[in-house]
Amino acid sequence: MRPLPLTGLRVLDLTRLLPGPLASMHLADLGADVIKIEDTGAGDYARSAGAVHGTVSYFELVNRNKRSLTLDLKQAAGVAAFRRLAATADVILEGFRPGVVDKLGIGYAAMTAINPRIAYCAITGYGQNGPYRDRAGHDLNYLGYCGLLDQIGTPGSAPAIPNFQIGDLLGGSLSALVGVLAAVIDARSSGRGRYVDVAMTDAVFAHTLFPLLAVLGLGQALPRGEDLLSGGMPSYGVYATSDGRHLAVSAMEPKFWQMLCAAIDRPDLAPLAFATGAEGQRIRRELEAVFAGRSFAEWSALFEKVDCCVTPVLRFEESMQNEHLLARAMLVEVAGVRQFAPPFKVSEMAFAARLPPPAAGQHSEEILREGGFTADEIACLREQKVI
Repeated sequence: MRPLPLTGLRVLDLTRLLPGPLASMHLADLGADVIKIEDTGAGDYARSAGAVHGTVSYFELVNRNKRSLTLDLKQAAGVAAFRRLAATADVILEGFRPGVVDKLGIGYAAMTAINPRIAYCAITGYGQNGPYRDRAGHDLNYLGYCGLLDQIGTPGSAPAIPNFQIGDLLGGSLSALVGVLAAVIDARSSGRGRYVDVAMTDAVFAHTLFPLLAVLGLGQALPRGEDLLSGGMPSYGVYATSDGRHLAVSAMEPKFWQMLCAAIDRPDLAPLAFATGAEGQRIRRELEAVFAGRSFAEWSALFEKVDCCVTPVLRFEESMQNEHLLARAMLVEVAGVRQFAPPFKVSEMAFAARLPPPAAGQHSEEILREGGFTADEIACLREQKVI
């Protein structure tokens, strides 16, 4: 069997909580040797703070296939140990506020002097420069600043809070992966690494395409719930059934809209797929009345036979039993905890949970030995409580 695609890539991961650890888990699933570096105190806060609904913490969902090294970077010996490991690493990930790593002596300038090939990625809310760079923030703040939060919801209502961390995951995880892998590829050909500055606010802002289209065409974004894809076009929306469940209607192309109109016995609506404004709202009310006339199960059964982009809105626990997601093997069990499989299917690469989420410092001595530390040096670091 072929080696995993990122076999041989070594990543020093200083991040905590969600965005960085999920990014590094994707790298680890692809074969990278991810060394999770935690402080000798609380370590990654997600170990305890992430258990919000019971005993399982989200730490367990984003840290498989990694090894853990505890290291006190506030001690000179801890910084020296990190620098020795960085000399042969390919990637460093960090998620501190701007300037923190420089004060510790492990910033990009210090690391590239030791290892010119290093791909160094910093994940923050607002980036390394600009007037907000030092501000605290969480996902909701990033969505608020970039204008997306104001777009989510129904007309006349307050902005709706998505139960999906768009800024953390689109911005802090996936955008970081793109930048890191680009820097790694470049380093392998040029011999020089790069600094990757990922701001979660930037990443969300750069993907709010339809609000931008409205501003370019109309001078301003449309109010919440009134843009084409947020309620302004009847062929794209969510409709309630008679028993309080919902259907997702995405019959945007004329052929799908016509099939939908035939399936609900409303051929009179067929010419009006792209109606907007008052006419669009009239048609939406017509559709609301039609869908309210049958149950969720009845509509689901009907549209199983009509391929026109009308699908049930599943509850999450139902999605975990969905035949398609199960056929795609999108759920796996790691150390007794059900979790998501990688969202990419790569040829000649079967997913494997090679390592369960590590205990803090579980692999400290192993990693240091691989880094060239002698038994006496390791014992000294332990005595000084550096590891």
